[in-house]
Amino acid sequence: MFPYKIDDSHPFVPVTFAILAVSDTRTLETDTSGALLKELIEGAGHRVFERAVVTDDRDAIAGQVKAWAAEETIDVVLTTGGTGFSGRDVTPEAVEPLFDKRMDGFSMLFHQYSATTIGTSSIQSRATAGLVGTTFVFCLPGSRGACRDAWEAILKYQFDSRHMPCNFIEVMPRLSEQ
Repeated sequence: MFPYKIDDSHPFVPVTFAILAVSDTRTLETDTSGALLKELIEGAGHRVFERAVVTDDRDAIAGQVKAWAAEETIDVVLTTGGTGFSGRDVTPEAVEPLFDKRMDGFSMLFHQYSATTIGTSSIQSRATAGLVGTTFVFCLPGSRGACRDAWEAILKYQFDSRHMPCNFIEVMPRLSEQ
């Protein structure tokens, strides 16, 4: 759906991710979406620093995202779950106040691509993204399909230093500029 160009004359630069599942019912062992993301990330040549699960609690979600954003070795935090409309879905409310810069384009592209796989049901997601300090943070829905869509259509390319015409890897050294 989206045009991609990989320039193999550029070296691949691996980055480090952390994956947070937000759920009142999942454990690390039953978190299949987080496990899928780990598999996809490592399969693309990147590293996963850590995976964790927290309940649908604003303070717990924000606390873990802040802790990982403060960890110098983590470049990207992916959350999965808590982006819907039920009363317990509070991931955007927990994470968006942490953003130093919002990434509205991610939500737009995610919904555009998601609509090709699940149709109008895509509107039931409040996927969001932004920067917390110099750490990229993406809040994804909790389904395996949504996590695969986000990775396969958007994230694997933006975190590939060979992707043209531009990618997040090129921007990372300048994120702390004032």
